[in-house]
Amino acid sequence: MSGYEAKAYVALVGAGRPVNGYEVAKRSGVPRSTVYETLGKLVARGAAYEVRGASDATEYLPLPPESLLDRMRREFDGSVSALRSALPAVAAAPEGHLIHNLKDGQAMLDRAGDVVAGARRDLFMSVWPDELRVLRGEVLEAAARDVEVSLVSFGDVSFGDVSFGGGLSGAPGNVYEHRYSAPETVLREFGYRLIVVVADRREAVVGGFGDGAAWGVYTADPAVALMAAEFVRQDIALQILADRVGAAELDRLFATEPGLLRLLRRR
Repeated sequence: MSGYEAKAYVALVGAGRPVNGYEVAKRSGVPRSTVYETLGKLVARGAAYEVRGASDATEYLPLPPESLLDRMRREFDGSVSALRSALPAVAAAPEGHLIHNLKDGQAMLDRAGDVVAGARRDLFMSVWPDELRVLRGEVLEAAARDVEVSLVSFGDVSFGDVSFGGGLSGAPGNVYEHRYSAPETVLREFGYRLIVVVADRREAVVGGFGDGAAWGVYTADPAVALMAAEFVRQDIALQILADRVGAAELDRLFATEPGLLRLLRRR
């Protein structure tokens, strides 16, 4: 609706009875010179109806709000279905795999939400509680449509009716709390909270949050997405191993194996 149409419709809904154009203009602020044209547009789109008043003058009734919203939803869903069929037919094949920078934290979380929502087979995530709370709804929806979720969280995430943590019932898919690498240790060594979100090993968001700033990239390059998924898989494997053999035994192994010490050494 245009601004005038929306104002006129709200005035009709608020009146609770048939009203004429003059009263609609008075209630809505729509100029009297255009109120009948505006009401005519509402009638044409089915959002309002003309009725005859006691003096045989034309008055107007609104389509009930719930019916209007249901109609708008049907029209919107129909448009989306048509676009889903039509747009792929006209879209040019990309010359290269898409990659772009994400300018701030909100842009990064929005794009990460897009990636989660687009997952159809599997989803790999390495996140921190602050970011996971924002993405919680999309993750649960992905799990509900049978996407295989593999997620590692740097810190306990428990809220509402669902708990996110290694081995906890109710968590969507395979969700682990990274206890072997303590969150405070990771923050001290890296200085930021890393986020990795990979859908179907074909698109990914990778970035970091720290000191009030954020940086990141989105990529549809399957090679990069595969490497990002492997990063999450290795982190989960490390936590499962620590749970199985114990953190002390892993520490002993790392301390006595030069190859592991070299790979784990921070620069």
